[in-house]
Amino acid sequence: MSNPFREDLVSRSRPQPCTVVIFGATGDLTHRKLVPALYNLAVDGELPHGVKIVGFARRDKADDEFRAGLEELNRKVSRSGHDDELWGNFVQSITYHRSEFTDADGYQRLSERLDEIDRECGGKGNRLFYIASAPDFFDDILENLKAAGLNKASDGCWARVIVEKPFGTDLATARHLNEVVSRTFEERDTFRIDHYLGKETAQNLMVLRFANSIFEPLWNNRYIDQIQITCAENLGMEGGRGGYYDTAGALRDMVQNHLLQLMSLVAMEPPTDLSADGVRDEKVKVIRSLRQWDTPEKVAKNVVRGQYQAGYVDGESVPGYREEDRVDPESMTEAYVALRLMVDTWRWSGVPFYIRMGKRLPKKATEISVHFKSPPSVLFNTQGSSAAESNVLVIRIQPDEGISLRTVSKIPGTSMRLEPVKMDFRYATSFGKGSPEAYERLLLDAMAGDATLFARRDEVEEAWKFIDHIEHAWHESEEPPVMAEFVAGTWGPKEADDLLREDGHAWRRL
Repeated sequence: MSNPFREDLVSRSRPQPCTVVIFGATGDLTHRKLVPALYNLAVDGELPHGVKIVGFARRDKADDEFRAGLEELNRKVSRSGHDDELWGNFVQSITYHRSEFTDADGYQRLSERLDEIDRECGGKGNRLFYIASAPDFFDDILENLKAAGLNKASDGCWARVIVEKPFGTDLATARHLNEVVSRTFEERDTFRIDHYLGKETAQNLMVLRFANSIFEPLWNNRYIDQIQITCAENLGMEGGRGGYYDTAGALRDMVQNHLLQLMSLVAMEPPTDLSADGVRDEKVKVIRSLRQWDTPEKVAKNVVRGQYQAGYVDGESVPGYREEDRVDPESMTEAYVALRLMVDTWRWSGVPFYIRMGKRLPKKATEISVHFKSPPSVLFNTQGSSAAESNVLVIRIQPDEGISLRTVSKIPGTSMRLEPVKMDFRYATSFGKGSPEAYERLLLDAMAGDATLFARRDEVEEAWKFIDHIEHAWHESEEPPVMAEFVAGTWGPKEADDLLREDGHAWRRL
């Protein structure tokens, strides 16, 4: 007898053949992520037959020159390695289209070229536009696509757009961009990408919670003491990134999108179904339920910002944040941020969510740790501190994706000695292969019209509303909060440790 629940879980819309147009095709994202993702899908037999790729950018390049640059990076970064024969077949689907992003004639020529591709391939005319350019050109690209009639498809076909982050720099710019998008593409055809949601462990969060009866009954404030989300990066401002980062900062660059998205998956209620809107309805409720840190006093009590000073990472000397290339020597932009969040819902009342993100930390890792309440200290209260350690469920987002659970066990021997032990699940060892790259799943979902792992308009705006209060307190208050400092290669400023110590907690060591 078939299991209808299992059939529902494995069913999904099939990706359809289309032409993928990448705006900003000479950029790093295209070379390091997008084209390698499409190549790996082709290697695995997941890419729909007949997919074509058109790179749209401002530099003068011939097709062969563009393809050679893509091949050079693919050899270095492809998840499945680089096979010359497979690449030779795949690269024939790639062409280059030179145009300024503001040149209306360039979009007319693009329209003609897409029609020509459809005639040659006998395709239906499905188009997937990927905006991977600098954010300054988002409006121009969207408006010109509309002017050229590329935002609409003929009968039986579709035209969709993927918009890369940053989706605005505050609530006002996010609302403006949403208005531009809504004038050009239908919401069902708009895919605001957050690559963290494409990571296998992030996708597995709902399965972990709702398909395992040992967790869902405990997933509330009766049994959970605290939840921590950490995104640690050991890099600084390499590659000229300082110019962008000093205008954004850790809060806007990572917390507003990636980390609030992960938090919403952890805290959401069970959706009515697995449809895109079913899942996203519950996620946006979480963000709306965040207690607002809307005064300088609340921000100072619940948020810590910091910058790294000169130190050592992986044994190498590194400069302080303000000494980095393209960073203002008097910068007041945070390269580290820690927050205490409260979700004011029945399920999570009283449970703090701690989020931290920092540059120049000891290692690169992203994880979610769920700390359960300790049992009463009655039976084992004389056995030392190890007996009092709580159970911790750790969801590793990157690297080494997987899940572990810390429990307490008796050490073999005649005496009653207790020690924490870990039950560990790793994707690579359990399933015999590594997880696909996030962009692989997200590109396939966009081709299938499945927006479950993409942010909806109201999600983006609610997240910015929360973040804007903090930004205003930092930059517009008469006495903005101090900038904490920490040595590069350590786990952040003392003030971030004090934030948890106030509640009797401590950051989990990664």
